[in-house]
Amino acid sequence: MKPELIEIIEACLLTAGHPLTIKQLQALFEPDEIPAREQLQTVLAEIRGRWQGRSLELVEVGSGFRLQARALFRPWLARLDEERPTRYSRATLETLAVIVYRQPVTRAAIEEVRGVSVSSQIIRTLSERDWIRIVGHRDVPGKPALFGTTKQFLDDFNLKSLAGLPALSEIIPADHLQKELNLQAALEAAAVTERENNATSDVPPSDQDMLREAIAEVVDE
Repeated sequence: MKPELIEIIEACLLTAGHPLTIKQLQALFEPDEIPAREQLQTVLAEIRGRWQGRSLELVEVGSGFRLQARALFRPWLARLDEERPTRYSRATLETLAVIVYRQPVTRAAIEEVRGVSVSSQIIRTLSERDWIRIVGHRDVPGKPALFGTTKQFLDDFNLKSLAGLPALSEIIPADHLQKELNLQAALEAAAVTERENNATSDVPPSDQDMLREAIAEVVDE
């Protein structure tokens, strides 16, 4: 017996290991069975409702749709990964904060906001994490690179687009950003704001303070 369309889509989202776009979902079917975009959107809405209030949730991020565990279960999921989560320096967090809210931005502009030079290692770290990339060059002598965020950044931060970023005044407490920086797998992805995840913080106060200061510098500039 052939499974229902909703069961096929749900199974694919559960096992894909990465977000899937509408186009990618359509490509799963034979030419004469490809569901219409509107039909898939209806199915995705049904899947979202099916998992409402349960252990998983359907979210749309920059690269498409994915089923992931709710942030409530992060403490247990984290224990599945035996590797120590990556910790990022205050300078790295500050640099990321400036790029996120000032993009496209040059290295010189980042240094102006932070008041100190930005090391090549920081740029390399954020680039290797695939959170930032060069999006162009400013038309001034030297043609300095302009940095912006990537689709991977959107995916890791549970964002469909940059329009989904909270206003700077709403990023309280900032420990949610630190939690996302410690992300090791898509299932651990958490919402950026308190109202989206209701997760309790286990980030040391010192790290929270550093991140608040990083955001504050961007706000005040």
